[in-house]
Amino acid sequence: MLVGFVLVVALISLSFGGAVGLMFLMLGCALPQYNQYWPLFVLFFYILSPIPYCIARRLVDDTDATSNACKELAIFLTTGIVVSAFGLPIVFARAELIYWGACALVLTGNTVIFATILGFFLVFGSNDDFSWQQW
Repeated sequence: MLVGFVLVVALISLSFGGAVGLMFLMLGCALPQYNQYWPLFVLFFYILSPIPYCIARRLVDDTDATSNACKELAIFLTTGIVVSAFGLPIVFARAELIYWGACALVLTGNTVIFATILGFFLVFGSNDDFSWQQW
């Protein structure tokens, strides 16, 4: 009973975090003083970021405690995707495609979204009876 309640609270918290992060991203695009939709390209990074780790988790047997090259590569690729998501709005702002205020809103949204993605893997990534391993 308590485990179900904790999972429901975690799921609601994660969905709230995702909504807040996307709100910051949309504010960086749609506010009248900014009115540029170039920052929406970071949505591709949101979609791509969990893919390497999910693939590696399916391929790697977690029974041994040693480091695994496949898992290390997945973490490296995920780190590259996350850094690119933070770098793209800065490049857009430096190239004067977007304003610096929009860049700050997008970077805030990136922080919230990637914290939400990390929270998802921390909460639902364990090997218990109720897990989202099939994702």
